Amino acid sequence: MKEEYDFSKGERGKFYHPDAKLNLPIYLDDEVFAFIEDIANKKGTDFSSVANQLLRSNMQLAEAIK
Repeated sequence: MKEEYDFSKGERGKFYHPDAKLNLPIYLDDEVFAFIEDIANKKGTDFSSVANQLLRSNMQLAEAIK
């Protein structure tokens, strides 16, 4: 690495987008992954849809408990 870098021609905020959406990876345990994958295969749908449905149902349960 250089001792010093020249940012005199840099432009602040050039790549900043306040409305940008980040899709972060989620790492599941093998058992959980297999469970969701099995449901997705039985339903003939994709993994993400099943995972979202399960999470939404948990969100509704949590809201009902409040």
